[in-house]
Amino acid sequence: MAALKKRFFEIEVPLTNSSAEALTYNIESLNNKTIKLDLTRQLRGKSIEVLLKIKVEKGKAIAHPVKLTLLSFYIRRMLRRKISYVEESFLAECKDAQIRFKPFLITRKRVSRRVRNALRKEVIDWLQIYAKSKTYQEVFSDIISNRLQKPLSLKLKKIYPLALCEIRVLKLEKLREQEKIEIKEEKIEEGKKVVPVVEFNPGTEKYEVNVEETKEKIIKAIKEEEKEEKPKKERKSRKKKGGIREKGEEGEEKKE
Repeated sequence: MAALKKRFFEIEVPLTNSSAEALTYNIESLNNKTIKLDLTRQLRGKSIEVLLKIKVEKGKAIAHPVKLTLLSFYIRRMLRRKISYVEESFLAECKDAQIRFKPFLITRKRVSRRVRNALRKEVIDWLQIYAKSKTYQEVFSDIISNRLQKPLSLKLKKIYPLALCEIRVLKLEKLREQEKIEIKEEKIEEGKKVVPVVEFNPGTEKYEVNVEETKEKIIKAIKEEEKEEKPKKERKSRKKKGGIREKGEEGEEKKE
């Protein structure tokens, strides 16, 4: 038997709208493996490293983001004397996942502990509200394209102006499991059909209804209603005619 040879397989990266290649025997061996991408050139000197997890779906390898890190040497370049920095780590809920934010702020001048605590509290509240309306992949792409940092820095500027407002680490903690809905097939018996079940309260018993019997009952009820409505309509028409005559007679009497 001929020995298998390694080949290059393409890996799609939707986060950066690009692709990468991996050398392996078959594409299925890439499933659940991780790769690292350095986005320094793409972001014009902003040193960000992204950890991606590969999933093989329908013969295609797609890499989804798991962790984003702003490299330490980039932060060191921004540090100066007579400044203060604020960092925090907390969890936030997205539409489809739970993520961990680690923001990093640098003030223009040295500030008191009260100002640092105010900045820290505002960052936590703003990012938790921001994440609720987004998926985790949208949050990753917003950080890479700087769509998250700009509005955040403008919000924090009201407390104290910043020299740097960045997310040092963004990590995917766990995905939410989608609720699975089980659909049970309805049984059809001879001369009797099972109507979709009506549950008045969760946990109540299920009731079977004979369709033919219910049809007969409905027809009888409609006929009885029609019989009752006919004399009512006749009475109404008579009253209207009588009312017109009475008004006319009264009018004649008044004229006299």
